[in-house]
Amino acid sequence: MTNPQPGYAQRYDMPGYAGLPPVPYVRASLGARFVAYLLDVVFIAIFATLLSTAIAFLGVVTFGLGWYLFPLVAASGILYSAITVGGARQSTLGMRMLGLRVVAPESGARVDMLTAAIHALLFYVAFSTLLPWCIDMAFGVLRSDRRLGHDLVLGLAVIR
Repeated sequence: MTNPQPGYAQRYDMPGYAGLPPVPYVRASLGARFVAYLLDVVFIAIFATLLSTAIAFLGVVTFGLGWYLFPLVAASGILYSAITVGGARQSTLGMRMLGLRVVAPESGARVDMLTAAIHALLFYVAFSTLLPWCIDMAFGVLRSDRRLGHDLVLGLAVIR
């Protein structure tokens, strides 16, 4: 194999290369996951604002009937994760910026939208309370593959 030019990554499609290591060994760091979450908070705020505006407009057009959709704004983070993680790129916008994606660790298969929504729901439930969040984070700190508790419950992994 030739050495890459400075600033470029090593190529893995060269003859004689066996391929990427198994998914559990290509782990995402907890720091990268945290920065991706901070970026996603901004994107979720933008998504919630757009969703609120669309529902308000729909409510005016339907003489107030559309305003019953406002509870969807409370679930905008879960909807955002379901759409993005359950999509073709397997990651939220913040994860994409850091080169992360969510997969099934044994096969590397895509995550469906329902599993992505449940994954986000478990994360937000754990994040909103101290003890479950500490337990969730303890899994990530103590495990060599850096999978958090809600990753383990659903059998998912966040990889680079």
